[in-house]
Amino acid sequence: MAKSDRLFRLMQLMRTLPQPVRAATLAERLEVSRRTLYRDIEALRVAGARIEGEAGVGYTLVEDFAMPPQTLTRLETEALAIGLADVQFRGDAQLAAAARDAMAKITATLKEHQQRDVLHAVSQVYRFTTHEASTVDITAIREACWDERALRITYEDRKGAVTQRRIFPLAVLYFEYAVMLLAYCHLRDGYRSFHVTHIRDVQPLDERFRPHRVRLLNDYIVKLRARLGESGEDLTVM
Repeated sequence: MAKSDRLFRLMQLMRTLPQPVRAATLAERLEVSRRTLYRDIEALRVAGARIEGEAGVGYTLVEDFAMPPQTLTRLETEALAIGLADVQFRGDAQLAAAARDAMAKITATLKEHQQRDVLHAVSQVYRFTTHEASTVDITAIREACWDERALRITYEDRKGAVTQRRIFPLAVLYFEYAVMLLAYCHLRDGYRSFHVTHIRDVQPLDERFRPHRVRLLNDYIVKLRARLGESGEDLTVM
């Protein structure tokens, strides 16, 4: 691994691991010797990172030179902590990890007293229930939404019927008890919501529907709000 890449990973570990972090833990994560780890710590200090601690005690990242300082109120700090903590409960494994990394990066940009506000936030999040685990990679679905790429999915509805669908994926919605995929379904020639845990297989297609995702999604939302306003129904699992 190039030294620059190793230093970047070391900084990210310093942001995310509970501190103080022991040198043995950092060296193991980076797969380097402790001697190399000590040299890398010094290189970061020379570059401007304020890292307190020493060999045998552990290290604490006090000031992150790689992140510009942020000015947030205590309430804004609480809002960030709540929102990203909730993502860790509601999101899939990759999204939860991204939320933890984002919180670590944001915290690293705060002043010392603001970092204490994050660590000892008054408002906390806890969910007694979690989403049922999906058998497919939700990351592939998210990337198809971002790239505006059509998908072919194998879908099992609530009655057990299995169908092959060619869809334009539009958005992933995280509800209290379920994760839904909003899409335009060519089999049904209309908008549909799919329970992600009922999707048995996902195959990205070469077909693109750019730049129509935003227009399709807005159209879907308008129709959905009109239907919910008239009937009071929730999203239907198709």
